[in-house]
Amino acid sequence: MPQLHTSRGTVFYDEHGSGEPLLLLHANPGDPRDFDAVLPALAARYRVIRISWPGFGEAAPPLPPSAATPQMFAEMLERFVIDMKLDNLRIVGNSVGAWAATRLALAQPGRVLALVLVSPAGFTTHTFWTRLFCTLKGKERVTRWLNGLMAFLYLRLKTVATVAMRERARHEQRSPEAVAVNAALWRSFLRDDFDLRAAAAGVQAKTMVISGRRDPLIPAVEGAQAARTIPGTNLVVLPCGHAAFAEMPELFLALVQPFFERCAEPADAPVEARALARA
Repeated sequence: MPQLHTSRGTVFYDEHGSGEPLLLLHANPGDPRDFDAVLPALAARYRVIRISWPGFGEAAPPLPPSAATPQMFAEMLERFVIDMKLDNLRIVGNSVGAWAATRLALAQPGRVLALVLVSPAGFTTHTFWTRLFCTLKGKERVTRWLNGLMAFLYLRLKTVATVAMRERARHEQRSPEAVAVNAALWRSFLRDDFDLRAAAAGVQAKTMVISGRRDPLIPAVEGAQAARTIPGTNLVVLPCGHAAFAEMPELFLALVQPFFERCAEPADAPVEARALARA
């Protein structure tokens, strides 16, 4: 896997296809292979770049792994985009990947054309129960025990892609380093600077939010909050869990590909549209 050494750390990535750049940013835990079901179609039109967050896929963890934070990932992503001279960017981000994509759109508005935020993190109104869950998941022994079970619960539809994701959660993502990174990120989700509800109003990129009606981790109500916050956002709620691109890849592509094409066209004003795809 290619590597780019930046001032914020080494970024591991792979590339497919040619054309304008499209970034794919996975969740926690996750892997660039999570996007395998939609990669061929996207690479037929774009230069697709899949980034491995530190500690997942082939990417080395930070040292120590327990120091990982979403803020670290966002800084690495921004440095990567600048050093690679990527402009006119389209981005698909899942969960914490969507959070990092939103942060990039705020930090580098001239570089980001369009966002597809799948079950985006950072829009939670915390309660006693969400704080308790993040605290428990922030303990490495709890994360190690729950990893395979959680993947079964939040990937609600069985496909070739989700079967592979569940297998990685049960095996590869239970290494001590991956567990330490995973738990550290869950602890970070309670930090004040992880909350995007105020800052995301400044996003200028054209945006689509895709939520899963059956997602137990980031429910559709939080996707709706993201859509209300980011100006001119399209909101789509699908009958799936946390990873629509793996659970419903054909429908995901049918939504995202035309959206990305439209984003390249000039518009007099942003269009607000909300759609509900029913089972």
